[in-house]
Amino acid sequence: MPNFTSSIKRNIKQITEQINQACQHNNRQNQVTLLAVSKTKPASAVEQAYYAEQSDFGENYVQEAIEKITQLSHLPDICWHFIGPIQANKTKQIAQHFTWVHTVDRAKIAHRLNDHLSESNQQHNCQDTALNICLQVNISEEPSKSGIMATEVFSLAEVVDNCDKLTLRGLMAIPEKNAGVASYQKMRHLFKKLQAQYPTVDTLSIGMSNDIEVAIAHGSTMVRIGTAIFGKRK
Repeated sequence: MPNFTSSIKRNIKQITEQINQACQHNNRQNQVTLLAVSKTKPASAVEQAYYAEQSDFGENYVQEAIEKITQLSHLPDICWHFIGPIQANKTKQIAQHFTWVHTVDRAKIAHRLNDHLSESNQQHNCQDTALNICLQVNISEEPSKSGIMATEVFSLAEVVDNCDKLTLRGLMAIPEKNAGVASYQKMRHLFKKLQAQYPTVDTLSIGMSNDIEVAIAHGSTMVRIGTAIFGKRK
């Protein structure tokens, strides 16, 4: 194991303590996963976080992510999540390199991911590889943001559930800055309804550095933290 002496380990410990405190305050018994957002950060920073017992990493940009995934392929049990907007021409690379995709917001994208994964499994004579999928919800209905409207969740969930190489895991959202609790309440309600309909659904990916507490109070099972772990982006 490399002998790292960076602040990343300390930052991860502080965030983990903050998550645990929020869980205790809200009588949450289930674990909340910390997703370290490593976009624009070098592979060396990801490796430092990995050796600080962080295993889940979120990337927004396909080419940048693939470079890091390749460089760090020697690390066992590292788990890569794609959390950026999805271009149709990038679906093959996403299907081949990621374990999770949080930003599915169109039936076309779901079908393309499924088809590419089927092709990849056939090429490698593997039938067990599946991609974990969260549907991105534009819960604040902001014109500038990706994601489906709340009314579209169940129709897209059905599409994903019918794809044999995709596993529907839940929902992801980025409420608008300084959003009131209504957006979080709405996400929790949608998640609970989806969970009741699909047994594979167990993930509500909501909450970042500025809203960890309110997100966990409203049922988040995964928070996405970047700057507070790795420092400000240059």
